[in-house]
This record gives sequence, structure tokens and C-alpha cells, in this order.
Amino acid sequence: MTTKWLNEVKWDERGLVPAIAQDAKTGEVLMFAWMNREALAKTAELGHAVYWSRSRRKLWHKGEESGHTQQVIEIRTDCDSDVVLLKIEQVGGIACHTGRRSCFFHKLEKDCWQDVEPVLKDPKEIYK
Repeated sequence: MTTKWLNEVKWDERGLVPAIAQDAKTGEVLMFAWMNREALAKTAELGHAVYWSRSRRKLWHKGEESGHTQQVIEIRTDCDSDVVLLKIEQVGGIACHTGRRSCFFHKLEKDCWQDVEPVLKDPKEIYK
């Protein structure tokens, strides 16, 4: 597979691009992460999401520990080519390390954040 298309992505000064994972069927935004050039190339090549972990400073194959992988249906960029959108199928139905379907489970209500999505599986059972 040629990777010439990677040159059209606008990488930031650290060589990263924001990546949004969206459920391909429902349109629900499940998570946000970062990708470097290698992560995006591997995602396209393998057909499952690979991100760049800034804290661990290494590639992170989504689900490598939890089993909650993301099968990639489509890869898109925004109009400026500085954000990647992955339309995915979330294997196991859990995208968040907290055991929830989505990482976006905090909702601002009045003047405080409320957890509005249930924990589907205790993280202690996911990460051993």
C-alpha cells in the first residue's frame, strides 16, 4: 500500500493529528485520541485502530489489553486535513477504559459535571 496520502495530513509540531472514533452505525462519538504517521498508516493497513499514546510514548493498538478493539470501516479527514475521523465498529461495545461505551460520559448540568452513562463492565475485570 502506498502511503503518499499521509503527506496530505497536517501533522502538528509534535508529528501528531487528533483522531475521533465514531460508531459507524449510530454516529455516536466514542473517543478521542492522537495518531502519529505510523499509527495512521498501520490503522489503514490493518483495518483496526492504532493510536499514539502520549503518556507511554508508543503505539497503542486499541484493545490490546482490554480486547475492546475498533474495526475501522472508513477513515476520513476534515476539510483542513488536520483531524482524522475513524468510523468504526466497537468490538465488545466498550470504548472507554472506565468500562463505559463512550469516553464522553460527563455532562455539564447547571454548574457541575455529572456521570450520565453507566459502567458496562468494571475496569478491574477488563484490565488484569
